[in-house]
Amino acid sequence: MTTTDGRPDVPPLSKGERVLLGAVAVLAAGVGGLGLASSFEAVSDAGARWGFASPWMLPVGIDTAIPVFTAAFLLLIRTDMPLGWVRFVPWGLTGVTCWLNVAAGHSLSAKLAHGTMPLLWVVLSEVAAHVYASRIGAVTGRRMEKIRRSRWLLAFPSTFALWRRMTLWEITSYSEALGRERERQLARADLRERHGRRWRSKTPRRERVLLKLGELSPASEEPPPAAPQPPELPKAETPKPSRKRPSKAKAKAQRTPAELLAEAREVTADWADDAINAEAIRTALRCSAANSRVLRDALLTERAEAAGVAEGVAA
Repeated sequence: MTTTDGRPDVPPLSKGERVLLGAVAVLAAGVGGLGLASSFEAVSDAGARWGFASPWMLPVGIDTAIPVFTAAFLLLIRTDMPLGWVRFVPWGLTGVTCWLNVAAGHSLSAKLAHGTMPLLWVVLSEVAAHVYASRIGAVTGRRMEKIRRSRWLLAFPSTFALWRRMTLWEITSYSEALGRERERQLARADLRERHGRRWRSKTPRRERVLLKLGELSPASEEPPPAAPQPPELPKAETPKPSRKRPSKAKAKAQRTPAELLAEAREVTADWADDAINAEAIRTALRCSAANSRVLRDALLTERAEAAGVAEGVAA
């Protein structure tokens, strides 16, 4: 199975894996509870020695605030109101509780033991937060995919440029970013072949901007359709009969904009609006990325117009 953008989908958990997951969750909750209890006892004793009137308030306030602020951060993400600095509050409280537990020990071994126990509770909270945040990002499509570490090591300058474009233009799909980078490199090669070494100064400003945005298609690719409605095809001269029959692959590569749009309508007839994206259309129709983006805009415009007409008739 694959997702709408062509990536392989994560297979569902088997029965044995679900049982294992449940057992791990129960054991993790128990380990986290032990860490919380150990931190509570150590910090309470230290608070009593430091003159606190109610020493139990010190560990309860700090250790309880860690999952509270973590849950608040996840709820802000869920409601599409992310607040970046809230993410650092649990980390700061983690450092405070570890420092207080280390200060409660009298020897090096005791300091190490007291500092390690609260980390069990903190690590459990961070793992749960990561799973939930990743799930939200996968559902909403706003979670940016990571670039492989091997690519960073093998081609750091180009990988940094790719990551920069993904961040600046909110490209969350790594495969889509690679496709746009491939188009950009091909378009750059075409411009250099057309204008020579001084292609930057000879290229029109609009084309340079489109090249920077990754929207400029190579000259060798077919032109994208210009409007949602099939354009009228110009009259062409009757070609001379040829002895050789064109292959199927060549005929498919010469599809007109009207044929591309008609095929896209047929393929995406049963798709939901959220499933219509450039990568899914490119994979289904085997067309260029530039054509797939134009087809995506055309299909979404047609659906929006149809929905508006339906609402007007219903009113």
